[in-house]
Amino acid sequence: MYDRMQTITKGEIELLHNASMNILKNTGVTFNEPEALELFRQNGFKVEGKTVYFEEEKLLKAVEDAPSRFKIEARSPEKSLYIGEDDWVFVPTYGAPFIMDKNGNQRPGTMEDYANICKLVHTSEHINMNGFKHIEPSNVVEGTAYLEMLFANITLCDKPFMGSTDTIQSAKDTMEMIAIAFGGRETIKDKVVTIGLINPLSPLQFAEEMAGSIIEYARNGQALVILNMIMGGTSGPVSLPGLFALMNAEILAGLTLAQIVNPGTPVIYGTTSCPTNMQTGAATIGSPETWIINSVTTQMARYYKLPCRTGGSLTDSHVPDAQALAEGALSLSTSVRNGANFILHSCGMMGTFIGNNLEKWIIDEELCGMIRRMLTPIDITMESINVDSIKKVGIGGNYLMDPDTVKNCRTAFYKTSLYNKKDHSSWKKTGAKTIDEIASEQLVKRLAEYERPEIDPEVEIALADFITHRKQNM
Repeated sequence: MYDRMQTITKGEIELLHNASMNILKNTGVTFNEPEALELFRQNGFKVEGKTVYFEEEKLLKAVEDAPSRFKIEARSPEKSLYIGEDDWVFVPTYGAPFIMDKNGNQRPGTMEDYANICKLVHTSEHINMNGFKHIEPSNVVEGTAYLEMLFANITLCDKPFMGSTDTIQSAKDTMEMIAIAFGGRETIKDKVVTIGLINPLSPLQFAEEMAGSIIEYARNGQALVILNMIMGGTSGPVSLPGLFALMNAEILAGLTLAQIVNPGTPVIYGTTSCPTNMQTGAATIGSPETWIINSVTTQMARYYKLPCRTGGSLTDSHVPDAQALAEGALSLSTSVRNGANFILHSCGMMGTFIGNNLEKWIIDEELCGMIRRMLTPIDITMESINVDSIKKVGIGGNYLMDPDTVKNCRTAFYKTSLYNKKDHSSWKKTGAKTIDEIASEQLVKRLAEYERPEIDPEVEIALADFITHRKQNM
């Protein structure tokens, strides 16, 4: 298929792979977690101090053990999903400290904000998985906030969700809470019900909490997405090829730890790497180089037969304006078109990861629907072509009342209630509203009409009791 998207050749992929193997063998990767270092030693890896050195044969065996596709279960079975190969999911924001309004003002996030985003995910036609840490809630105790967020994930939305990896203890508590929600520790070992996000500390390090969380998730059979945020020119090479080699080495090192803990642990290969603004030192995620990185990441993941995560609707803008929509649409469509399977930050993210804007959340959500429609295969058959209808209407005819039009007019084309499709006169008569104004109205309506999904009362009580107990013992 012809595509002008910049890609790399198989030979270039091999060059990057070999460069990464060189880095892993001769420079190594630091793991600041004692159990991780001991696991590497026990499995025949060279360990000096806190640095682990990787032989290609052992590393590729770990890559082989990781599945190319896996199923993640939801509380409502019909909402369970597959991730990998030809299956892909849109996942909302992760990690924003602030809520931003449509005028660019920001304030600390709250648990009410977090709950509202869970409600939006639950009611969404296009976002098919819940994330974690949509915002950092400032009105709950920092050390226990993850418990409140997990409770909201489980009770306010019945779609698959991500868990906590803030600390090793939060990873362990995630395992306890998903066990309560899904029928016990033995049950969750046999099925994936959550995904933990792991960030290497570039260049070439894993913090204690990240390495420990890899161990905890893998030990319990839960999936991981290992993704770095290398900033070209500061935490990684300024050249994109050098950045790719470093990126690849870090991801594969984390994957190897997961596989020596539990072979077959699902691992999503990912990055949110980007260039550095060399005038300010800030990350620039709404840039052509970021989209190139997304493209190459998907190709490297396919080379290793792994599911892939790249960025969603990413922007450096602080308001839901033309810049936000342009950068977000290019980022999102590049990721999906190139074959990403796990599209994190699909909606709402603003200001280079600093904030979550709920008007943009609604706008991006619709964009996700449009992209999914754009990539839905067309069913071309003799019946769908319907030559008889074309002959019947003939030269200069009109298809408005053709039986095919009457039958399919409500489903043939994508319908949007957000993006303007009215003529100028009708648009003026209905208030001449901008897209962010319509998004604000839809946001209020969505939250007002939200209905909480059913959950076994005993499960909810057990979750609440667990949280109370954990808070008392922290």
